[in-house]
Amino acid sequence: MRSIAIALFVLALIGAARWYPHRSIAHEPGVLIETLPQQNEPASTTPIQHGDYQLTPLADFELEARVLSRADYSIDAGSDLSPTDLALGWRRMSDTAVIEQLDIEQSVRFYSYRWQHAPPIPPDEIIRSSANMHLIPADDTVKDDLDKIRQGSLIHLRGHLVYAQRSDGFHWRSSLTREDTGAGACELVLVEAVERL
Repeated sequence: MRSIAIALFVLALIGAARWYPHRSIAHEPGVLIETLPQQNEPASTTPIQHGDYQLTPLADFELEARVLSRADYSIDAGSDLSPTDLALGWRRMSDTAVIEQLDIEQSVRFYSYRWQHAPPIPPDEIIRSSANMHLIPADDTVKDDLDKIRQGSLIHLRGHLVYAQRSDGFHWRSSLTREDTGAGACELVLVEAVERL
């Protein structure tokens, strides 16, 4: 009986150790990120070799955002390139008072949201003020930094929106606007630096 209790205690500790680093970060109501994502013509369009992929920069990209949700992938077609998606929000989509009225989910590389009665802000503002981003860590340091990001984190991210190609014909193109929705509306970001604010 004592060995069962010890085993259960150890399992509980392991579970807590796995959960604790990924727990959500709470914030008081209020807009936390005032700025819009910044997108400019790429300084260079020279393709970048990244493992089995050739990445062509489409735009230089930088933003501050609140992490609305996080999804990690390991077995889909692009998971070796982009193992993490972050649903990110800025302006009123960084406000806890708004976010708490939305049911936010990520699944199969899509980000979705629902509300119970009326939307807390106009739906077109939700579209313009949030996005699902497929993140490509530029190196192991960036990958380690991304691994520390969790729901509720406030982040600053810098890199490039890219078009990715693989020799077997696989390709993946970033959206270049924050005003689209549905298939093809996500950003594919080669992340050169990410930090928590």
